[in-house]
Amino acid sequence: MEKRALIAVILSIIFFYGYSALFPPPKKDAPAPSPQQAVTTPAPAATQATVAAAPPLSPVPTAAVSAQQKEIAVEAPDYTAVFSTQGGSLTRLVLKKYRETADHNGKPVTLVDERDPSAYTLSTRASGIGLDPSALFVPSTDSLTVGAGEKKELAFTWISPAGVTVRKVYTFQGGNYGIDMTYQATNSGTARVGAAFQTVMTYPAVPRAKESRLETFGPVTFAQDKLAEEKIKDLVGQGKSYSAPLWSGFADKYFLSAVVAQGGSIASAAVRSTPRGMLEDTVTAPETSLNPGESKSVVYRLYFGPKDLDILKAQGNSLERAINLGWFAMLAKPLLHSLKFFYKYVHNYGIAIIIITVILKILFYPLTHSSYKSMKQMQKLQPKMQEVREKYKNDRDAMNKAIMELYQAHKVNPVGGCLPMLVQIPVFFALYKALMFSIELRHAPFMLWIQDLAGKDPYYVTPIIMGITMVIQQKMTPSQMDPMQQKMMMALPVVFTFMFLNFPSGLVLYWLVNNVLTIVQQSYINKSIAASEAK
Repeated sequence: MEKRALIAVILSIIFFYGYSALFPPPKKDAPAPSPQQAVTTPAPAATQATVAAAPPLSPVPTAAVSAQQKEIAVEAPDYTAVFSTQGGSLTRLVLKKYRETADHNGKPVTLVDERDPSAYTLSTRASGIGLDPSALFVPSTDSLTVGAGEKKELAFTWISPAGVTVRKVYTFQGGNYGIDMTYQATNSGTARVGAAFQTVMTYPAVPRAKESRLETFGPVTFAQDKLAEEKIKDLVGQGKSYSAPLWSGFADKYFLSAVVAQGGSIASAAVRSTPRGMLEDTVTAPETSLNPGESKSVVYRLYFGPKDLDILKAQGNSLERAINLGWFAMLAKPLLHSLKFFYKYVHNYGIAIIIITVILKILFYPLTHSSYKSMKQMQKLQPKMQEVREKYKNDRDAMNKAIMELYQAHKVNPVGGCLPMLVQIPVFFALYKALMFSIELRHAPFMLWIQDLAGKDPYYVTPIIMGITMVIQQKMTPSQMDPMQQKMMMALPVVFTFMFLNFPSGLVLYWLVNNVLTIVQQSYINKSIAASEAK
């Protein structure tokens, strides 16, 4: 859908503003915490709205779980998480503030929900000390509740036959989607040991639910200042490997699950597709060597939450790069911040989109005026250009020379009609990206029947009106095309209308308002030019 939109936009700009100028009509004939057991650390009070608790978590069938395995539920202001003593892994995580549908009774967004013990996420491997994902850890508590502004720990302990103690400590902060995870290894044996801790994240290769956020999903890794988003079909077999990434995990259109390096704690990450229909992301720490009596720690930051620009940036390590804003990210980010800025005052993202569209129109008014004036001049010059073509129809070089002299004599720039419009392309694409992948628009109401700016218009009213405005705008635009070319151009509004039927209504709103403003702008410029010529 996105590629079709970009192609259509390019075609629109070229056809509406540049076609007639560039292609004249042809002739008609041709950090690590100290080990503690669920300790509460006082923190500054946080101003946070009370949220409803997530629905009760369904128990894992006992037949699929070892009799010794236990589950520990963690309740935090933003999420509910369930951990297993098998591997000290995560079996379920539900976000409390986000729902799958715009309906207030819709089910909450579930980022992790794995019933198969062999596919639990955040399981641990360390072959040098005999630790594998099936190992059973001893938890520090049976349950944990973290209030707003609080910090608490959940520790899992495992001891190898050789006397190496591994504590896997999760540190939760109330009001923060980030979770600190620390491996604390102590060698109580008599021999030196070495191990590289591996954290294995899992994700279904095929979505288990048909949710709109899963239009795009898959593994994401940020390494060497580049965001790698791999296609699932390319991960069969050996998969893909990355050296020293800052973070790695999985993402869909609006949410991210990732392991983030702290102090170079990720040596490599390897993503692959497994035969059982799962994706695996194996994050490997640098090799750890422990002499007898020695202890060492490896620290990570986990993130399970929304792809909100401000929230991600606060986590550090360029986690905000998970929002792929394309080639024009440097423009898209300020536009996204502007969208959030205006929302603070108008409390409606639809109105914020309209305000941004108006501001952009004002900023680009001089370019639009210059473009429209140039096209009008080219339109008036067409009869003389046709005479030149007829006169030198058998001598192309002489014809081109005569046409250039005609341009110079009348002070007309042949590309003046489209060049100013081309300057606006980066801004449009940037805004397109910002609106298309902004979680702020997800389930955000506008007015009347539009109650989700990230979803399509349920009654297709705005796309149809948008198509009508395109027809009006096209008729008002100075044209140098022959009747056949004009008929071909009339098909573009129809194509755009059908294409925009399933686009996010926030994007359609921007395009519609932009068209209306362009019509007003062209009408004003037309009157100004007519008044100037009358003098």
